[in-house]
Amino acid sequence: MTAALATTELLARAVPVVGGALGLGGVAVATLPARVRLRAELRRRWRTWALAAPLFLGAFLAGPPGAFGLAAGLGVVAVAEYARLAGLGRGEWAVLTGAALLLPLLAWRAPERLGLQAALLLLAAALPALLGGDAERGFTRAGRTVFGLLWIPVALCGLVLLGPAALAVGVAVSFGDVGAWCGGTALGRRGRLARPLSPLSPAKTWAGVVGAAAATGAVLAALGAWSPGLWAAALGGCVFGDLLESMVKREAGVKDAGSWLPGFGGLLDRIDSLLVALALALVVAA
Repeated sequence: MTAALATTELLARAVPVVGGALGLGGVAVATLPARVRLRAELRRRWRTWALAAPLFLGAFLAGPPGAFGLAAGLGVVAVAEYARLAGLGRGEWAVLTGAALLLPLLAWRAPERLGLQAALLLLAAALPALLGGDAERGFTRAGRTVFGLLWIPVALCGLVLLGPAALAVGVAVSFGDVGAWCGGTALGRRGRLARPLSPLSPAKTWAGVVGAAAATGAVLAALGAWSPGLWAAALGGCVFGDLLESMVKREAGVKDAGSWLPGFGGLLDRIDSLLVALALALVVAA
């Protein structure tokens, strides 16, 4: 079975699953009583989901060029938000933006050259500080730039390299984030499952892990794409993606990576789980 055919078949399963979830979610948020504290936020989040889902699925419908466009678009916006959070200068931002465009392009057109170019970008990450003679913060700037390269552009190459698996992981992570919220709300009020995973994000509890595990597993099975590796990658993204971004935001002293995405904050606040899941899926597929 070719990758294109596999993607088409997966899309045929994903569209009704995602569409049905959006329909049920729309009815649910529309009928929430006014006394529900999070009603306005949940409605904003649903509207964002309703716009993002067709864009995500449509990118894979367009084939490899669409996957490249999705990876590059997400990468350019995400590295801009990260550069602000990390306190990086224009030089580091330029390196990250270049990587966000170049690496997905190579993943699409010349994947055999991806390793060499990625190695050169790691050297480029230190150039702004080296050429500027920054003896006080140069190492910190270079280290944060390298982290940004691995976290965002390299991980987003998975949208191109993984083919149908990237679509499955993306859908599973989206449902997993919802499952984590539902699990935390239903099971995380008391007992062992109410314990937080990390002080970085006290609202993330073991109950949320249970909810994410159930949701990601169920969605991958519904898509006909379940495997231990993909399930572990999707679940790992749901569990560790938000914690990783919380660590970055806490050091930066901000609540959200941005303010333009209704119900979420910034793009990084929406795709933090996806980035880690794609990175783990690349490891599983290697």
